Amino acid sequence: MSAGGHGRLEGRTIVVTGAAHGIGKAFARRLVDEGAHVVVCDIDGEALELEVARLRAGGGDVIGRRADVRDLQAMRDLAALAAEKTGRIDGLINNAGMLVRLHVSHVKFSEIPEAEWDAVFETNVKSVWTVCRAVVPHMQDGKGGSIINMSSGTVFKAVATRAHYVASKAAIIGLGRVLAKELGTDWIRVNTIAPGAVLSEEEPDDETIRNREKASSQRALQRIEYPEDVVGTAVYLLSDDSAFVTGQVIVVDGGVVAH
Repeated sequence: MSAGGHGRLEGRTIVVTGAAHGIGKAFARRLVDEGAHVVVCDIDGEALELEVARLRAGGGDVIGRRADVRDLQAMRDLAALAAEKTGRIDGLINNAGMLVRLHVSHVKFSEIPEAEWDAVFETNVKSVWTVCRAVVPHMQDGKGGSIINMSSGTVFKAVATRAHYVASKAAIIGLGRVLAKELGTDWIRVNTIAPGAVLSEEEPDDETIRNREKASSQRALQRIEYPEDVVGTAVYLLSDDSAFVTGQVIVVDGGVVAH
């Protein structure tokens, strides 16, 4: 499907954070294919610029800005830019987070550096609050919208040696459920996607691939999970097909978690 076709999100303006790499990049590419106006940001400005150029070359209507999701004013500026496209913002994917590009140590809870604990919560949780504060007023002006927050299947598996990461991703689920209750009267839906262990690295080393293959052995669908495996769920949640779905968590992990 081309950007000029009749996609499920034709003409809608959607913001994606953390869109220069991995799952965020896959989101942006699929949203372009679905006909959306896409506004993306990432802290890695160079990689984002390259990806925006690629999407535009393919006919995508894309705007990209280097921005830190922890910076409220930067997010307000990005939201204002997005709203200029159609006079409103229809969708938001809070994808930016701390794991691969911003490293998270794999150590026991008592060995986590305090500064790293704080950084994980600021990047993974506070950023969701910050971006929503910037975007929601535009959705309220437009009488509705759909927000997707990205959690992790690790919340349901209690993975050892990543207490701060798992706790932050659990907090995202709680925050999303509260937002769904608070914003329902504005017809703004808030849902959460919890992917499994995704091979999101662009140039994975042999050890990373082995780790993802090991993870796949726990799945009902036994193969490696890729960023593209997650994007269909996002399109569903951003589209009218999920118009009466809010406050939910959808686990996309090939059948590791059943809940």
